[in-house]
Amino acid sequence: MTDREATLEDLAARLREREAVSDAFLAKSFTDRLLVLDLEDGTALPAEIRDLLADHDLRGANEVYGNERDDPSLAGDLSDATRHQFVDTRTRGDHQSYVVD
Repeated sequence: MTDREATLEDLAARLREREAVSDAFLAKSFTDRLLVLDLEDGTALPAEIRDLLADHDLRGANEVYGNERDDPSLAGDLSDATRHQFVDTRTRGDHQSYVVD
């Protein structure tokens, strides 16, 4: 595990302790590392969490990928939560994706 990955794993663990957060975990999308954040149903993303993520160079996936959505991080609704995705812009493009020959 790299230092960066350990830092983001620690951040995800701290976010899981927050009242509005159902889950937080790292994932990979092609060549990018993502921090996925599930918020309890009906809860808006608190500004202090968005600021904390920005301080760690994590930006909303919609914003980073140029998706035309009102919310820069909203990925969709789950049965009892809303999912937000944030791209690790510090290491963007550094992760090898799986290639099928």
